[in-house]
Amino acid sequence: MKKNKYNKPCPFKANGITYIDYKNVKLLRRFISKHGKIVPKYYTGVSLKYQKQLAKAIKKARFMGLLSYTSKY
Repeated sequence: MKKNKYNKPCPFKANGITYIDYKNVKLLRRFISKHGKIVPKYYTGVSLKYQKQLAKAIKKARFMGLLSYTSKY
């Protein structure tokens, strides 16, 4: 398994996840900051392929009303 320059393995490759579903809100919340922004890949260690899928899934979940656009403060 290839590691990025910060030595964090991609959590999706490590667990064998091939598709990120927008209905899996518990997983998606791990990659959203407390201010409601999508966390960049250099903090989480997610590879580029999965970061694109992750962003698309988060945006779709927000549109469907499963996730909020802002924080709850």
